[in-house]
Amino acid sequence: MKSKKSIIETAAATFKLESEAILNLIPHINDDFVAVIYAILESKGRVIVTGIGKSAIIAQKIVATFNSTGTPAIFMHAADAVHGDLGMIQQNDIVICLSKSGNTPEIKLLAPLLKQSGNLLVGMLGEIDSHLARTANFILNTTVEKEACPHNLAPTTSTTAQLAMGDALAICLLEARDFNTDDFARYHPGGSLGKRLYLKAGDIALKNEKPAISPSAAVKDVIIEISKNRLGAVVVLENDKVMGIITDGDIRRMLEKYTDIKHIKASDLMNISPKQIDKEELALLALDIIKKNNITQLLVMDGNKYCGMIHLHDLLDEGII
Repeated sequence: MKSKKSIIETAAATFKLESEAILNLIPHINDDFVAVIYAILESKGRVIVTGIGKSAIIAQKIVATFNSTGTPAIFMHAADAVHGDLGMIQQNDIVICLSKSGNTPEIKLLAPLLKQSGNLLVGMLGEIDSHLARTANFILNTTVEKEACPHNLAPTTSTTAQLAMGDALAICLLEARDFNTDDFARYHPGGSLGKRLYLKAGDIALKNEKPAISPSAAVKDVIIEISKNRLGAVVVLENDKVMGIITDGDIRRMLEKYTDIKHIKASDLMNISPKQIDKEELALLALDIIKKNNITQLLVMDGNKYCGMIHLHDLLDEGII
């Protein structure tokens, strides 16, 4: 069995080899790379990404990244392409074919068919003297010196290089399209990522009660209102105007300071400068305000009107944190 030291050294060597392979791609960001970016931007079709074996798996990831960043893309397995799936390719589509060798039987059969159909063919490959390289309109060179596999067999470094090249394409296209956070939110409405980009403070406040009490309320009534709404605080309102906020922490400090609380009113306890956020602001901003001010509750406002309250736990429950 390998020693702990040997395992750590092997993992570190893998990282080093693969990171160096990615850096070695920089000289290959050339005129062909730029031409591919321009072609995709000007295309009225989609990007079809294809490959076989491990390259097919990387192709699927590139397609997912393209689609999530504003470039319409479809995955097509090279083996399935020559058995009917070529029908998915339309006249204006651009095809990116991933292959380390560029000489596998499926690729050698597929490449000429694509050219005959008039589609622009981009070869992302590791052998620039290969069938795919000679057939493609443009070449994205992902040549690597060796695989991380000690036998130089299992696709490791080569697939990492393909993945990085695909990411470079996606990010260049994203920036060229001025793809912003609003666009990103539109393509990622689900999960915590989407919520960070579109969920508003008002959306969260609507799910909570609106704890409120008058400035003249007795301490007992303040405690009952705080406990009833489970937000750890109550807003002090007078004529629908926010006068302040009382938190459970304020109640504890009062009990430590006074023994006779019969004559204490809400107005005696309240913080007259509660932190606020507009209901149209993102919940992500609410988190930022809560963290910066080391608080757990935040008032949600519609102009000068009290709309509700957000608790730190709400942001946790929504996956914002």
